[in-house]
Parts: sequence; structure tokens; C-alpha cells
Amino acid sequence: MVDAHHHLWDLDVRDQDWITDPPMGVLRRSFRAADLEAVAKASGVVRTVLVQTVTVPEETPELLVVAEESELVGAVVGWADLTAPDVADVLAGLAEGHGGSWLRGIRHQVQGEPDPEWLCRKDVWRGLTAVGRAGLVYELLTLPGQLPAARRTVAALPNVRFVVDHCSKPPIASGDLAEWAELIRSLAAHDNVTCKVSGLVTEADWARWTVDDLRPCFEVVLDAFGPERLVFGSDWPVCLLAAEYADVVTAARELTGELSEAERRKVFADTAVEVYSLAV
Repeated sequence: MVDAHHHLWDLDVRDQDWITDPPMGVLRRSFRAADLEAVAKASGVVRTVLVQTVTVPEETPELLVVAEESELVGAVVGWADLTAPDVADVLAGLAEGHGGSWLRGIRHQVQGEPDPEWLCRKDVWRGLTAVGRAGLVYELLTLPGQLPAARRTVAALPNVRFVVDHCSKPPIASGDLAEWAELIRSLAAHDNVTCKVSGLVTEADWARWTVDDLRPCFEVVLDAFGPERLVFGSDWPVCLLAAEYADVVTAARELTGELSEAERRKVFADTAVEVYSLAV
């Protein structure tokens, strides 16, 4: 099994200023590689993809060092300022630096951008083009209302490979999935997009979610992308707001229970290995 989406942070190195509200207190500590290995290996995970959490340039080189030193982390999705005139040089510098061979993708917290059309800005498209030319994937961290801009972006940049994080955060808790489903299907119509089955438990009711609450969302993305363009991610440690690592894995196994063995292998390993050039 490959875990294609998790985070690590060390509060002794840098604050995570997005962890603010009291309900998020369980995340208000450091989560290091040894902590990940303890829970991931127990669930049968043999390789992972480490994803950025803050939009500061210093974090990505730190994550690359973690990957260099870890037996489990096989790829890093870092951050770079897509709008910077020298973004291509920045990406080249990251790839050439210590641990740079582990860099496989770039992500920006688009969900926090007040402009719903941010992804369609010319300077952003120029940055995304540089990401694609560097041989990296770009991860879309979007809310449902930002999916129209995401759709136009992936259509305009067919040579860039995109990965949707957390199924673009469907409103599972409210159960009103119709608009999200229509938008995510339109995005899936572009074959340069893969989708992560990750982060779903924290879009549901944290205290009372069940696998059946997640199933309608999973069935939409399964139908839209097919198992060959879905990858599993734990979203650990953020998932701890609603579930332990093993609970997320168990839920994903239940959701995929009716798939063939070959299809499950795509979701849990093969597609992530191909997208992130993982050695397993």
C-alpha cells in the first residue's frame, strides 16, 4: 500500500499557524517521520508522499531532507510561488539541492485564495507551465466553488499533470453533494487529472461519521475518474481530527471492497507509483 498524502511538521522548527481553533488542539504538537512510521507500517504502507503545509520557501528543502533520510517517504510535494518571475529557476534549484531527487510535485493552498479565479491568472498559468516543464505534478487544493477555475486551467494546460487533493473537499457533512458532483465530473473529463481519495473523514461529521457517509462521494469520483485515476491518501495527521490512521485505511478498504483486486491495486499503489515515480 502507498499513502499518497500525508504531512509532517516540527513545531520546534516552525509554527503551523493554521492550527488555531480549539477543536484542532489534537494537531497542536510535532509530527515527525518516526511518528508516521509507527502508524503507517502497522497498516501495511510501504511508501508515502509527503505534502507541504505552509507557504514558506524554507519548508520544501526541509521536507526533501526528511525524504532523503526516511525509509518510508518516497516523494515530496513542496511549495513554490507560482507567480514569481523566477519560478522555473526556483524549481531547478530545489531539484538540484540536497534531497532534490525526491521532489515530485508542487502545491499551493488555493482554498485560501479569496479570488475564486486565482487559478486562471496569467502569472499562475505561467508558473504551472514551469511546473509541468520541470517534470512535476501540480496538486489542486481547492474548494468546490473553485472547481470551475480548476477546470479551465487543466483544459488550458494539457501538458501539465494535475492531482486533486481531498476530492476538492465535498460537503459530506451537509450531504448536499449535487453541485460538487457535477463540477468534479467536469474536471475528471480531462485525462491529465488524477484524484486523491483523501481527507474525506474531516469533511464529514468528525464525531459521528460512518463509511456510509463517505460512500456517495467515493462513488462519484470512482465513476468520474475510474480506479486508474484514483489514489489513496491518509491525510495524516490532519485526519486525527476525526479518525486514527488505521481507521482511515479501514474505511478506504471498505469503500473499495467491491472493486476487483487489480482495481484496488491501482487505487492503493499502482497509480501513485506511476504519478509520483515511486520506488517500491
